Amino acid sequence: MPSLSWKHHTLIQALITRGPLKEKDFHAVFSGVTGKNPGAHQELFNDYLLKVNRELSSCQFELRGCRDQYDGNVWYGLVNNVADEQSKLGTKYSVPQIAFYKGIIEAIAHDVMAQGSISNIDALNVRLENQILGGMGSESQGGPLHVPAAIRNFTMSQKEKTLDELVQDKWLCCTPDGNIGLGVRSCLDLRSWFHSSDIPSCEVCNEAVVKGELCQTEGCAVRIHHYCQKKFSQKRGEILCPRCGKQWHYQLPKAEALEEEKQNGPTQSQPPTGRNRGQPPTGRERKRLRTNRGDDSDTVACSSTQASQPDSDMRRITRSSARLR
Repeated sequence: MPSLSWKHHTLIQALITRGPLKEKDFHAVFSGVTGKNPGAHQELFNDYLLKVNRELSSCQFELRGCRDQYDGNVWYGLVNNVADEQSKLGTKYSVPQIAFYKGIIEAIAHDVMAQGSISNIDALNVRLENQILGGMGSESQGGPLHVPAAIRNFTMSQKEKTLDELVQDKWLCCTPDGNIGLGVRSCLDLRSWFHSSDIPSCEVCNEAVVKGELCQTEGCAVRIHHYCQKKFSQKRGEILCPRCGKQWHYQLPKAEALEEEKQNGPTQSQPPTGRNRGQPPTGRERKRLRTNRGDDSDTVACSSTQASQPDSDMRRITRSSARLR
């Protein structure tokens, strides 16, 4: 088998030095070393990845891609396919820190509601002893349980510091609502663990669903990622559960909803800027008037007596609102 060229080595080195890369960033590296755009040369891009993985397989590594469970963005990274004692020597984390991480991951992954995150307080209150005793299995039966001193003495301040490090290293992440979720490193590395731990898979992409939507039909265990819901088969405009066939209550993600608003024009929640003369300003516009003019009394008076105001007064209010917009 021919050895890899410097271009292949550059792709590998970029992932080693920078860590997991978003698809656009990894594509930029590929374009920089090959002069080809992966979007227009998908076959060439796939060929490069195939050759890299053939070489990496000899040392039990893999160049792998995954989707972020929270926004659906694709990431690329290098993962170690062997979890032996030798590979554990390569981590900078201590035994208590690893036990702390495992406890958080299990709490997030085994959530029956597939919310994909736990609160910061719940993360800090994870009991490390459960990880040590759980790993002992049958050895703990019939004898006194021994918890290492490093586990017993792992303080709250140490947990907080470890939590920050795990987020910084992309093993965990901070979700937009302030909770703790899976980082992209976990999504890349824990694929086999998800399957062995019976984490339900998405009906569309067959990857584990840590964060997603559940079918509302009683007895139906279907889970689907938020970013996979658009791929449902549709009948008469309705989105149906691929297993039970009942209507799926699909809520458009915020980013997609904003994009649709841009494409389809203003909705009821965002009225057009042009308004017929004489139509009263909306509640949102009255709020803008209060905020920008700092004149609460005049604004309240205008809103409470709109019906009896002369046309000239209403024209003045409308023009002021238009200038604020």
